Amino acid sequence: MSSVFEVRGGNRLKGDIIPQGAKNEALQIISAVLLTPEKVVISNIPDILDVNLLIELLGDAGVKINRKDRATCEFQADNIDSAYLESAEFKKKSGRLRGSVMMAGPLLARFGKAYIPKPGGDKIGRRRLDTHVIGFEKLGAAFAYDNDDNYFRLESNGGLKGAFMLLDEPSVTGTANIVMAAVLAQGTTTIYNAACEPYLQQLCKMLNSMGAKISGVGSNMLIIEGVSSLKGCSHAMLPDMIEIGSFIGLAAMTQSEITIRNAGVQHLGVIPDKFRQLGIQLEIRGDDIYIPQQDSYEIQTFIDGSILTIYDHPWPGFTPDLLSIVLVVATQAKGSVLIHQKMFESRLFFVDKLIDMGAQIILCDPHRAAVIGLGRQHKLRGITMSSPDIRAGVALLIAALSAEGKSTIHNIDQIDRGYQYIDQRLRNLGADIKRV
Repeated sequence: MSSVFEVRGGNRLKGDIIPQGAKNEALQIISAVLLTPEKVVISNIPDILDVNLLIELLGDAGVKINRKDRATCEFQADNIDSAYLESAEFKKKSGRLRGSVMMAGPLLARFGKAYIPKPGGDKIGRRRLDTHVIGFEKLGAAFAYDNDDNYFRLESNGGLKGAFMLLDEPSVTGTANIVMAAVLAQGTTTIYNAACEPYLQQLCKMLNSMGAKISGVGSNMLIIEGVSSLKGCSHAMLPDMIEIGSFIGLAAMTQSEITIRNAGVQHLGVIPDKFRQLGIQLEIRGDDIYIPQQDSYEIQTFIDGSILTIYDHPWPGFTPDLLSIVLVVATQAKGSVLIHQKMFESRLFFVDKLIDMGAQIILCDPHRAAVIGLGRQHKLRGITMSSPDIRAGVALLIAALSAEGKSTIHNIDQIDRGYQYIDQRLRNLGADIKRV
């Protein structure tokens, strides 16, 4: 029996909250320790299920792991057990974790072979691995699919060689995986239409500090001159921008005064502006974000008076992970907005729960929802619901915290996969939330 959250909404919250390290950066950065036999120290690691599973998987594969505390870990991959990587146990364990695909690039680069399970993780639509595999093939790896155990095998007989490639989509994990393979390839690799998210910039910064030669970081064209080996390094992860966006939305929905400390403001891109378009006041104070208590917030229109549309787009556009949050926050605003989720086709299906709570939302199709803000004239009401994926889970949690009465949220393992000690941290702000 997995645990549930019981939430009694309506409390105004107050205080400071510090965002965790970025989940999506962690999965790439931690896989990169496989690229060197030397020590790598990583700090600001989020203490969440997906990240802990990946660390455990590396340990099983022979990486020496010394966890100084929950946020800091020392890795040394000087004695990898390649037989384990072909074992049934590795296949089973890595299949549970979406992030395990990130081990493929480093393993291929350093040991000449890698195995990728068919992806697990969120049910938010199909996530293709084509970008990863085609990139590895361009670098000279051979690829085979094993039907018996749902497994992709990659081998680079004769080593990887640099190549020019134009990615079919600017996939963040795809770009990261190809970059990790290319840093040890012979010759120069050029990746055009590369993702340029802050997470990826962090990965490139870390690899360069280990002796890699990557230029164009932050742009959509990366040029990588292969080197023969990499050394150890220390790396601190960025704060999680999805958590930061979630806390901004939470403050507005619950009419709370909250300061988000150490928010890595320079790496947030358009996120603060998107929340301002919903009418939410926020002040940047150094590296903190202060959200004052607001009785109401009004969605802006476009300059010609037409209804605002908020859609996701690869960086530096708006991240798809925050659209669920924006949608929930819009339900209590004054005014209307169209939310257009382009990248994943089933991320908006959680709106039926919000409609049950009293929100005015028209789900136009799997990609678009029109939200008619209630302007706080009617509070949402608490219901029993289940979390379909990490981000919708937190969106529903925010709705519950602003609703009247008691809400029960099932399947909260989905929330725990992406947010560390979320109930405890919200209680510190005055939320009425229990894990049962």
